[in-house]
Amino acid sequence: MEFPTFKTTYNIEGEKLLPHRPPFLFVDKLIAADETGSIGEYTYTLEKNDFFKGHFPDYPIVPGVVLIESMAQVAGAGIVARGIVGFTGKASFILAAVDGVRFRRPVRPGDKLITVAEVIRVRRPLASFALKGYVNGELACDCTVKCMVGDK
Repeated sequence: MEFPTFKTTYNIEGEKLLPHRPPFLFVDKLIAADETGSIGEYTYTLEKNDFFKGHFPDYPIVPGVVLIESMAQVAGAGIVARGIVGFTGKASFILAAVDGVRFRRPVRPGDKLITVAEVIRVRRPLASFALKGYVNGELACDCTVKCMVGDK
């Protein structure tokens, strides 16, 4: 699977871009971004993700809402990295709508989710993205989201 290329490569840890913190930070690093979108990654593990203990413990999978949140965080990290929000260290990204969600394969412990966030529209305070999450080059989840974007 070949992913889209973006003009600027970042390789920045999610913690440096987002207000989220473990256990609810789902961006290990932002790989690249430009005005058309961003790409980032996150690896789900039993050690950092407690939800595996109770979500189908005999066949643990990542909950769908966590997949959507993970992908939305990559979109937010891309916006911050590009300076769209006038980031002061206190940016906010709040999901306003999620549409057309399709879960195409389970995501399990040890899987690395590569998220491609395509910008549909950014007009403060709303931003819209088409999100696709891949595991081993295979589409695992896709949807569109709208987020309220701004400074706290």
